[in-house]
Amino acid sequence: MTELDNWFDQAMSAEVYINDMEKHKENLQNVYNNFAIPDDEEFFRRLENKNLRAIVITEDWCGDAMMNTPVLLHLAEKSHMEVRMLLRDSNLELMDQYLTNGKSRSIPIIIFIDENGEEVTHWGPRSEFIQKEVNELMSGLPDKEDPKYKEKFTKKISRLTARFSTEAELWQSAYQSMKKKLEENL
Repeated sequence: MTELDNWFDQAMSAEVYINDMEKHKENLQNVYNNFAIPDDEEFFRRLENKNLRAIVITEDWCGDAMMNTPVLLHLAEKSHMEVRMLLRDSNLELMDQYLTNGKSRSIPIIIFIDENGEEVTHWGPRSEFIQKEVNELMSGLPDKEDPKYKEKFTKKISRLTARFSTEAELWQSAYQSMKKKLEENL
């Protein structure tokens, strides 16, 4: 059994994770209920034939995880992929193997593994398009030491959360980014 198999076995089901959510449960369910996954049957069959599984490193307070998890769940349903969730803050040993830009514990990180427990690829925390949108929104924040930083940052995060939970264009961007990453490794 590989190390990733062990992580997968320790992880909770998506259903347990969602049921236990305290922060973004309604937003996640809204995205799940309103995301229209494209008709990519050939892609879904190729993915299904690979017998992949997914480990998602996540936390329920994270807006990116709130938006990207339901997109992944639809993809997983279409390709019969089992998805399991690990909380980032309780699993730093795994998280620290997937740092964004070599330094940030950004989530979600989705690790796709094959039937032998070997990593096929990983994706996260967001698509390039969404990263540009986030960079644009977050530009102009004062320095973190500035007394107004927290207030301004909180307002921008609220705006971002509202967009993440309502804008189908962002959901489609996440899907297309995941699909591209998977296709490169099928």
